[in-house]
Amino acid sequence: MALNSIGDLARGLTLRTRSTEIKSQIETLSYEMSTGKVQDISGHLGGDYAHLLDLDRSLELLDAYSIATAEARLFTDAMQLSLKTFSGSVAEISASLLSFGTANQTVTHEQASVQARNELDTMISALNTRAGGRSLYSGTSTDISPLLSAETLLGALQAELSGLTTATDIRQAAEDWFDDPTGFDAVIYQGGADTLSPMQISENERVSLPITATDPALKSALRDVAVAALATDDALAWSPGLRTALFTELGVELANTQDATVNLRAQVGAAEARIEQAATRNAAANTSAEYARSELISADPYETAARLQTVQFQLESLYSVTVRNANLSLVNFLR
Repeated sequence: MALNSIGDLARGLTLRTRSTEIKSQIETLSYEMSTGKVQDISGHLGGDYAHLLDLDRSLELLDAYSIATAEARLFTDAMQLSLKTFSGSVAEISASLLSFGTANQTVTHEQASVQARNELDTMISALNTRAGGRSLYSGTSTDISPLLSAETLLGALQAELSGLTTATDIRQAAEDWFDDPTGFDAVIYQGGADTLSPMQISENERVSLPITATDPALKSALRDVAVAALATDDALAWSPGLRTALFTELGVELANTQDATVNLRAQVGAAEARIEQAATRNAAANTSAEYARSELISADPYETAARLQTVQFQLESLYSVTVRNANLSLVNFLR
């Protein structure tokens, strides 16, 4: 009977090769056990990456939309807060003007004008609010604050009202200057002529907020408060009776303007709701895509654990064989 055998050197090389193979299998199985994912994705998918790549693309898009909705949420939240501040100032000065308008006294007139001046500062500051480094009410020119200071506004308006002696003429002149493209829009407004582009919040949905500091409701409120702030200006020299009439009319007009500012806040609120809904849908889609991707390349934990135990036993057995071979000698064989 023929006997086939291999030499010691070849046997050692064979054992080392087998040991390397088993260690590689242990590393692979240990990785799959700890991550829950197969290491050889190509072999697991049979070389067909189409579905996996589609899922990866969807996840990348959803990550981008997640950032977009976060930025949109920041923008609209800041706009809502600024409009709340603006509207609050309008309500405060409206109530004060209606109260002071009934008193034909210089002291109360001074108080009304001082309050109007302070509220005008607050209103302009609210419209100059920035979020994430972008101006809210400057249209496409988000790097520029939309309005110049209250001092600049009052100085420009004072020149338009100089010499007028009736409440009707004063209010009409103020309205004409604020509506004139060469007036308020050119002198005080520094933002862009175009409104902000719609914000993409999902693959098929965009949110638009076409509100700038030149919105008629905002300009109307700024106009009436500015006139009230100038009512006691010494250069204009308006009589107490004229001031009383102005304060009463301006107070009523500002109270009516409240409805328009509420509508603006409602418009922003609707945009906030759409952004939240889109963010919720995007998060759900992201979770679904991640689950599908995980299922596609996941390793069965029970099967992996069983294979790892088997391979570890094979390595231990190989070490035992290696030790036995190392102890073989002719002396031991002849005993």
